[in-house]
Amino acid sequence: MMLRDTPGYNWLDYGWRLFGTGLSFACFGLGGVLLSLTLFPLIRLVSRDRDTTRRRIQRAMQYTFRVFLWQMTTLGVISYEVSGRERMAGRGQLIVANHPSLIDVVLLIALLPEVDCIVKQALWRNPFLRWPVAWADYIPNSGSAEELVASAAANLRSGRSLIVFPEGTRSVPGQPLNMQRGAARIALAAAAQLVPVTIVCQPLMLAKTQPWYHIPPSRGHWRLVVGEPLPAAQFTGAGIPEALAARHLTQFLVEYFSRSVTAVTQQGANAAASLTPNCTMP
Repeated sequence: MMLRDTPGYNWLDYGWRLFGTGLSFACFGLGGVLLSLTLFPLIRLVSRDRDTTRRRIQRAMQYTFRVFLWQMTTLGVISYEVSGRERMAGRGQLIVANHPSLIDVVLLIALLPEVDCIVKQALWRNPFLRWPVAWADYIPNSGSAEELVASAAANLRSGRSLIVFPEGTRSVPGQPLNMQRGAARIALAAAAQLVPVTIVCQPLMLAKTQPWYHIPPSRGHWRLVVGEPLPAAQFTGAGIPEALAARHLTQFLVEYFSRSVTAVTQQGANAAASLTPNCTMP
C-alpha cells in the first residue's frame, strides 16, 4: 500500500515536517555563509595564535550545530538521544562511528566542544567555508593516504580528539557495512584509544539513497550509543606487521558495529512497540 493510500494518515503532520526539514537546511546553509563572513573572521581576528583560533572556531562550530539540532527538534522534524556520552570526554581519543545519515557528523560535533574531523577537499575550494574549515584545523582528505594518516596521528598524539567514519561515506541501506582501513591505520599509528559510537535512525531519514525531501511517515529518531573505549595497542604485538594489525582492527570494527547496529535497532523497535497511541517521543 502506498503512503498516500494509508487510511487515517496525518498529512498535516507530514506536510509540516517536510516544510520544517527544508527550512532547517535552508537556514543551515544561509547561516553558514553568514557566520563565515562575520563571526568566524572576528574570532580569527581577536585570537592571539593559531591554537587559540582553532579551539575557539571549533567551539563556535559546536554551538552552531547545536542550534541547528535545536531548530530541527523544536520543529518536530527529528529527535535524538545519547547514551554513554561521558566516555567521549577524554583527550586524544579516536571517535569512530558508523554513518547511516547526512547529519551524523553534526550530532557528534554538537556533543563535543573541541574535536577534529576529516573533511572533503571540496570544502577547501568553497569561497565561504574554506577559511573556517582551515582555521578549525580540520584535516582535508586530499593528498596521499600516508599524509592523511600521519597528520591525523600527530594530532591525536598531541591530545586532540578526532572523529572518523571508517565507512568513508554513508551506509547503503540494507547492505552489509563496508569499512576502509584508514581509521585503523590512524589508531595504530597514534597508539590511540578508540571510542566506538553506534548511530541508528528509526525510521531511516537522510540516508545515502534518500533526497532530503523523502521524509519518513513519522519523524526520524536518532540513537547514539557510545561504547567502551578500546586501546588500539591490543591489536599490535611482536612480529605483527602494521598492515595485518590494521586488517584485524578493521574487521573487529565491522563485526562490532554490525552487532551493535542490530542490537540498538531492536531496542528501538521494542521501545516503539511498547508505546501507547497517546505517547510521544521525548
